[in-house]
Amino acid sequence: MMTMRATAFVLCSASIALSACGEKTSGAARKADVPAFQGTTGAAAYAAGGWKAGDQAAWEQHLRTRMQGQNEYARVPSQP
Repeated sequence: MMTMRATAFVLCSASIALSACGEKTSGAARKADVPAFQGTTGAAAYAAGGWKAGDQAAWEQHLRTRMQGQNEYARVPSQP
């Protein structure tokens, strides 16, 4: 009786563990066919002011400025 329960437990555990292997992605993968700094067609409403699509230098400068605003060491005032 005990071996039958143990066998059933092992089989159920194995089926649960293997069911996770067949999980599909949700389809939210980003396509890497266009560089981010080039933008998309018709997305002027989502572009930051002063930036035009295709301007890689302005894009990189904007990212550096944004990252510096998130840097905790730069935000905290120095103590005397």
